[in-house]
Amino acid sequence: MTPLLTTERFELWRPRQGDLDDLFDLTRAEETRHFLGQFVPTEMDSFARLLRNAGSWALWGYGTFMVRLKGQDRIIANCGVFRSHRGFGVAAGLDNVPEAGWIVHKDHWGQGVAQEVMRAALAWFDQTHGRQRIACMIEQGHAASDALAGKLGFVRYGTHQPDGGAELVLYERK
Repeated sequence: MTPLLTTERFELWRPRQGDLDDLFDLTRAEETRHFLGQFVPTEMDSFARLLRNAGSWALWGYGTFMVRLKGQDRIIANCGVFRSHRGFGVAAGLDNVPEAGWIVHKDHWGQGVAQEVMRAALAWFDQTHGRQRIACMIEQGHAASDALAGKLGFVRYGTHQPDGGAELVLYERK
């Protein structure tokens, strides 16, 4: 097997069976979960994330990438464009559209991982699926992701507050 894409430092892989443990490790740290919702993920949650990602690839031909340092096996990030159904309603603009997202292992924060990977993923998406509207949501107060969204060409178009959840800032790239 080979990665679908490579960047200067990273290999971007489609999900595969052996990714569960690393995906669980990616989201397990409290610092990482701070802006992913305040639930503590279980291995079963990570399995559901892996299946949603694999399903996005199977049904729409795109999904998030399992990001590895070149020549290494450990997943250090999960980034890309995927299909999800948030259930926020038509007005929120996140259902039935491609959605961008990035999660980077806390050991690799501040190293430009998400920016490098997302630039490659968005370029691949545009070339493969045509330039189209892509949405993303970022929890209010996540300054690093807000800044990255702007660098990637996303502009703020609204907010959404799910029942019992933190306020989300909604972005789009047209």
